[in-house]
Amino acid sequence: MQVEIKIDSSYEEPKVIVLTASMTDEISAVVKKLSEDVPQVISGVRNEKVEVIEPQTIIRIYAASGKVFAVTEKGEYTLRLRLYELEERLYGSRFVRISNSEIINLQKVNCFDLSFTGTICVKLSDGATTYVSRRYVSKIKKILGI
Repeated sequence: MQVEIKIDSSYEEPKVIVLTASMTDEISAVVKKLSEDVPQVISGVRNEKVEVIEPQTIIRIYAASGKVFAVTEKGEYTLRLRLYELEERLYGSRFVRISNSEIINLQKVNCFDLSFTGTICVKLSDGATTYVSRRYVSKIKKILGI
């Protein structure tokens, strides 16, 4: 993708024009990012206090017992958002869905173990081990270039 910026003092506010041969997922993502008015904040509850969570500190997000939890470097938080809402907020960053109940931060993965038949074992930076469900194996292999 080519990016071009022209400085012109006759414009009172920035104007973005996208020139493309066809609408792609990449173009849709750029348009979505540019049209967001409010920064997407993720907040969680820990020790009865609501804290803002920096996305880069999140190791994994998972659903269990009807609740959604985020594991970070500081500890575990309870979130009010659903997994699909978090997936939308984190779209385009280093987060990927690995099952119907879990999203991981690719920057916090130590290794992927492909020796298991039909699934992939993921070892995370906090020592946790999780698995990619069969439904998401092809997506992960595509991301890893395998």
